[in-house]
Amino acid sequence: MHRDPAVRRASVLAGVVFAALLALIVLVPASSELSSHPMVFRALGVLHRLGAPDWVSFNFIEFGANIALFVPVGAIVVLLAGARRWWLGVLVGGCASVAIETAQLIFVTSRVASLRDVVANTAGSMIGAVLAAVILAVLGARRARAARRRVTRS
Repeated sequence: MHRDPAVRRASVLAGVVFAALLALIVLVPASSELSSHPMVFRALGVLHRLGAPDWVSFNFIEFGANIALFVPVGAIVVLLAGARRWWLGVLVGGCASVAIETAQLIFVTSRVASLRDVVANTAGSMIGAVLAAVILAVLGARRARAARRRVTRS
């Protein structure tokens, strides 16, 4: 757990706001199939004309978006639980993803529940957790060096 109470409060607030936004994004019924929307075809066409390889498709971009969507989950959990418990960020993200996909399967019939989404979301949580753990470790090492320098100067 982060020692600074202000960081803890900010992390809790970020977690609550992010959870609400995530619920809104994933549990609101889809109005139409996005993959067949004309704007998606146009955007992919522009990407391919600019040199993007053929494997850059709607499915590829959606998978990447699912990864990006869950990076904050892993990071927020690490800020709350501490860098040594980075694995909790992965666990929480994976469990949240399973819960979301189950809710979509049962309650939101216009959404498609997918194991692929669980994999992408869990990967995003892992990336966020590892990044946050590394950042906290670097910041902790800097604080320790600064404290040692202060002690040696006095």
